[in-house]
Amino acid sequence: MSDPTGWMRDEYEALVAASLDWRPPVLEGPSAPRCQVGGRERLMLCSNNYLNLSNHPRLKEAAIAAVHSHGAGSGSVRPIAGNMDLHVRLEQRIAEFKRRDAAIYYQTGFAANAGLIPQLVGKGDHLFTDELNHGSIIDGVRLTKAARNIYAHNDMGELEDLLRKAPDTGRRLIITDGVFSMDG
Repeated sequence: MSDPTGWMRDEYEALVAASLDWRPPVLEGPSAPRCQVGGRERLMLCSNNYLNLSNHPRLKEAAIAAVHSHGAGSGSVRPIAGNMDLHVRLEQRIAEFKRRDAAIYYQTGFAANAGLIPQLVGKGDHLFTDELNHGSIIDGVRLTKAARNIYAHNDMGELEDLLRKAPDTGRRLIITDGVFSMDG
């Protein structure tokens, strides 16, 4: 009998032979602007914790209090059975702070882009997007039914041409990243 998963082992062994079997570095302590990796202090330039908020004493105290009152997690995604009063209160406070009627909390920026972009444009609409937008924006764009127009990175002349050539129907959305991180 042949091994139905043998091809996976063969491909992995080829990756190892080519020194392509990437293993993520292991943080030895908290994620912070300066952190320990491999027994050495490193400057962290690739974390979402660049303001070091996850180590702020007030945030840590609030997290501990939330664990005591609500447990270590919601047990489900929000739409099914994980919509907690903590989420709702956070959204209300953000809406008040921003002087808006409502706000929505996403657990990651990736989820926010993938969830929000398809709500802004749909069939018959036109979306214009920078070729170097973050992967989360690209995924959000892919989830829409809008006509997609991709312009060269930061090329406002090409964007203007695409806008001029696009049919004058439906909504138009230009979406670009704030900080382009996809090309290093």
